[in-house]
Amino acid sequence: MAFSDPVSNLGVVAQVPAPDELPPGLREEYLTGMRATLGMLAAVAKRLADAGSDREALETLRREAHKIHGSAGSFGFMEASRLAAGMEVTAKDWIARPGDTDMDRSGLAGWFVTRLAEMLKLQVPEPTAAPRAAAPASPPRLIIRRPSGAAPPPTPSPAPQPSPSPPRVTPVVPRRPHQAPSAARPTSPSVTSSPAPREPPPKPPPKPAPKPAPKPAPKPAPKPGPKPAPKPPPVTATDGMPWLVSPEESAPAKRKPTPPPSPPKPPPRAVVEPPPAAPPPTQAAAPSVPELILVEDDPALAELLEYGLRARGYRFLSFRNGNEALRELLALEVGGTRPVVLLDVDLPGLDGYSVLDALERERPGIFRVVFTTVHGGEAEQLRGLEAGALDYLVKPISLRVALEKIRRWVGR
Repeated sequence: MAFSDPVSNLGVVAQVPAPDELPPGLREEYLTGMRATLGMLAAVAKRLADAGSDREALETLRREAHKIHGSAGSFGFMEASRLAAGMEVTAKDWIARPGDTDMDRSGLAGWFVTRLAEMLKLQVPEPTAAPRAAAPASPPRLIIRRPSGAAPPPTPSPAPQPSPSPPRVTPVVPRRPHQAPSAARPTSPSVTSSPAPREPPPKPPPKPAPKPAPKPAPKPAPKPGPKPAPKPPPVTATDGMPWLVSPEESAPAKRKPTPPPSPPKPPPRAVVEPPPAAPPPTQAAAPSVPELILVEDDPALAELLEYGLRARGYRFLSFRNGNEALRELLALEVGGTRPVVLLDVDLPGLDGYSVLDALERERPGIFRVVFTTVHGGEAEQLRGLEAGALDYLVKPISLRVALEKIRRWVGR
């Protein structure tokens, strides 16, 4: 059986359906569901800000990223699908190491939500309640409301306290005729029925004894009189006139003999010392020299890696195709350093193997190349290592693993 056209040996690549090829309303229905999903992921990012090791929030992030990875490409959002693939692998690493908060997990989750909303052309959602474990329901509170105008409920009266015993009344005893009206009769604590005995008549007060005559007070000792003031010194003609000078002061003071002048000293000899030896020059990397060069045509993966590099404070350059990257790398001044190049194998225009071959030929030993590709087979990895690559990263790439390997490659 003959074929009119030659059969190509390339595999069949699944095509992403165009928006017009989808059934009517199906794309809008998917975007409506994604709005709720993005709100849930925003709530997860908020929970990770409180506790980066929240396992339930991490499981929710991994599960929703897995769903977006598998569904977004079917509705024409391939970049969102690839971005979710990287986030899914990163969330798996976080779950495996919940206490190892290697970076700001809340910030990365929030950035993931923002980029997804931009790729899906949706608004960044407000955080909604993320699913949590069911908490035991508290019993309902009974609230009794009183109708308006009703009298307030009577306040409970305090418990009756035992009344104190009544005071004892003492009967008044009549005053006798011979008793003085001003004299008060003392009251007795108790009253009996027997008649009170008669009091004897008061005795006359005794006469006061004569007071002895007062003794004369001793005379005080005479105080010494004031001492006479010292006589002022005689006033001379110069007193009172400070501008006059006494004869003693007007006598010329004896001058000390001036020593003979010493002979002039010879001027010091100028000693010419040799300049200090300059320290040996050290090759330090200039602040503009990048530590890492990222060559990746997948915008979703490139943005994810760029976010992690910025969070760790790396100096890096980023390119999207092989031709531009090779042209810049051949002209880059590295200042004695050896930057790491994360080089994608499947690049438009010039593939990664061709870029590595040109670098080894034109600038050997200057760059350290690490391949990134979706082809993770053993033969493909061996091919890259034999070509001179330092290491190999298989997509989808976990951000945590990539940053840990980059730290070792750069030498931080």
